[in-house]
Amino acid sequence: MANIRKRSLPSGLIRWEVAYMDGGGQRRAKLFGTKGAAQAWLVEAQHDIKRGLHTAASVSPTVKEAAALWIKRCQEKELERSTVRSYEEHVDLHLVPLIGLKKLADLTMPGVSEFADRLREVGRSPEMVRRVVRSLGAIFREARRRGLAATDPTAGLDLNLSTREDPRVVIPAKAELQAIIATAAGRWRPLILTAIFCGLRGSELRGLRWSDVGFNSAQIHVNQRADAFHKIGRLKSRAAYRSIPCNPMVLNALREWKLVCPKGDQDLVFPTGAGKVESHSNIVQRGFEPVQIAAGVVEIRDGVPVAKYGLHTLRHACASLWIEQGHNPKQIQNLMGHSTIQMVFDTYGHLFADLAADQKAAEEIMVRLLEK
Repeated sequence: MANIRKRSLPSGLIRWEVAYMDGGGQRRAKLFGTKGAAQAWLVEAQHDIKRGLHTAASVSPTVKEAAALWIKRCQEKELERSTVRSYEEHVDLHLVPLIGLKKLADLTMPGVSEFADRLREVGRSPEMVRRVVRSLGAIFREARRRGLAATDPTAGLDLNLSTREDPRVVIPAKAELQAIIATAAGRWRPLILTAIFCGLRGSELRGLRWSDVGFNSAQIHVNQRADAFHKIGRLKSRAAYRSIPCNPMVLNALREWKLVCPKGDQDLVFPTGAGKVESHSNIVQRGFEPVQIAAGVVEIRDGVPVAKYGLHTLRHACASLWIEQGHNPKQIQNLMGHSTIQMVFDTYGHLFADLAADQKAAEEIMVRLLEK
């Protein structure tokens, strides 16, 4: 049985105590400043207890404590070091300073919305707010797995963030891609061609092995990647394991490169001069950026011409070329190695527009408006 009674604390303050049995048969108590607040909380708590969704505040960990359990779980799952490090930054720089001492049981959906508002107020970008709240949701889900939380208040939460940013990805123009292809030479030419025409991620290019290049089948098989710490490992998701068709230009460039490619025990296609895993920064700073500058694909910053694009834009360029050739969203998902088709629509949805049909519709609207 649950009951509410008035209590006088040693400090002289008057509080209303709710005494109740939790879902595990344990006697619990919680204090409130008013009888009305105690009654309202008890009604909601009894409803949650019946559904098995109640966690007593006395056994609920703080956000900081639950975050430590989540990070430990991420490490046990052998997530990439760079991924775990970014999660740790979310915890140390954003979650702990603002809500680290709050108990999970005391965080509601309005409370998470208030936390997101505070993040914006202290200068966090909309994208960073989204990422931090996603991490908070992962903390709640891990706590639920351990029986330390009943619900996830981030589930279904509308953060109401700004939508004024242009959602379209940056894609080099065809003329720019042609200039880059014509300029690329030496060790960087096969890498850049593979990026443009096969759409591999930078980590997948760095982890590509010669045994994964099918010269006879004209395919590249993506089976591993190199992380930010130069460690070869598994791909980002199951969907990332895939086979990609190669055109003759890519295959010929790879054949020529294989004759002079530095040898190493990892059989890498694009290694360092010593045959080890090449760093992403070297590929960009010593390879892709100088090629762009030589090709005239630049923008002016402080009066100085600098490379216009990052390496990942070549992946977007590849997707746009496949879409232009008539590949449907499901095919793009498979070729790009996206885990869901929603990622394809979110990233490239605007490229699937039927421009001819749109133009015809615009002309028909004009005719109908002007006809007598």
